[in-house]
Amino acid sequence: MKRHPPEQGGSKPLQADHGPMRRALWATCVYLVVGLAWIEFSDQLAEAWFQDARALSDVQTWKGFLFVAVTGLTLFIVMLRQLSKDRLLLLLQARQRKVMRQHERQLTVLLNNLPGMAFRFKNDALGTFLFISDGCEELTGYSAEELMKAGSLSQSGLIDKASRLEVAKAAAQSIQQGELFSVEFPIACKDGREIWVWARGCGLTDDDGSRLLEGIVLDVSDRKALERELEELATKDSLTGLLNRRELSRVLKEELERAQRYHRSLAVLWIDFDHFKKVNDNYGHAAGDLVLSTASRVLGNSVRGVDSVGRFGGEEFVVVLPEMGQTEALETAERLRQAVRHNPVVLESGDCVSVTISTGVAVYPAHGTNVEELSAEADKAMYRAKMQGRDCVAIAQPAQSIHNEAI
Repeated sequence: MKRHPPEQGGSKPLQADHGPMRRALWATCVYLVVGLAWIEFSDQLAEAWFQDARALSDVQTWKGFLFVAVTGLTLFIVMLRQLSKDRLLLLLQARQRKVMRQHERQLTVLLNNLPGMAFRFKNDALGTFLFISDGCEELTGYSAEELMKAGSLSQSGLIDKASRLEVAKAAAQSIQQGELFSVEFPIACKDGREIWVWARGCGLTDDDGSRLLEGIVLDVSDRKALERELEELATKDSLTGLLNRRELSRVLKEELERAQRYHRSLAVLWIDFDHFKKVNDNYGHAAGDLVLSTASRVLGNSVRGVDSVGRFGGEEFVVVLPEMGQTEALETAERLRQAVRHNPVVLESGDCVSVTISTGVAVYPAHGTNVEELSAEADKAMYRAKMQGRDCVAIAQPAQSIHNEAI
């Protein structure tokens, strides 16, 4: 794990308030005050205390030695005080460094055992790395040293520009509101895989005024895959993989509203497999499911990207064809009929099963102006195709309107 040298918290006050120059000046001042006081008052005190001339002469002789003794004692007291204070500060700093090393070891163990990785980087245009825990290697395939060497989040290739801007936006709001941020985005691993991660952290302002981001990153790819699976289950038919009835209803409603808004046409194909009960009776329901799922793939692969194919229920399917008139819709229905007819399904038993479809076609606005009318007319046309001998296409009759159950 990348580490930065710990700040010497105890030395900063010492350097700011009790620097060598100040301390030397303080000791010198004390020495000068004592020396000047001795020079100024020693003669007066000697004359006041010793009236005898001989005694005064002896005192004057020894006064120089007393001066050295007094000033030496003064220096001793001053230096003892200074060194005692230094010793206390050094002991305090030593204890603080020991505690900091213990805390750093504990933090290192904690960060390296996280399921993801911890980070700190500048919230600038590049996202300059300041710290990355060793968990990044298991998460991304890159070691902390490799990412730190890359210099920034953008240059590492982990995250694309759009996701980087999303993270920066969430971080900016975090700093402004003083709250934690939480964001999900994809990252590119060293082996080329793309995984989804969840980042949670906070924005803060460094001592120099720069804005930083720090937090943790966890792999949420499994949860995202589950979410996609649940989303597909909510919109897709489990057997065929096509749209289910509910989603098909939503799509048809939206496409019809769009057609009405822009005065465009819209075609609906109602498809039913002919004599499908015989397939189940002769080969079993498992074989019937295989035939149905295979034929539904043929339908899905035979339409445009803007078209929607869904399973209405049982053996009935509906195709929504945006911006398609009667002629094109009939051509598409015929192409689908031919595609299903000429793609027999080979069962596990080796039997080859061919199926056909009957298709009814209804077009907005000729055959209906709402979902119910279009559905009913397409359904009615499909039954007309069956009455005409099956394996054919029939167009709806605009003169009649049957209110069938809406899709």
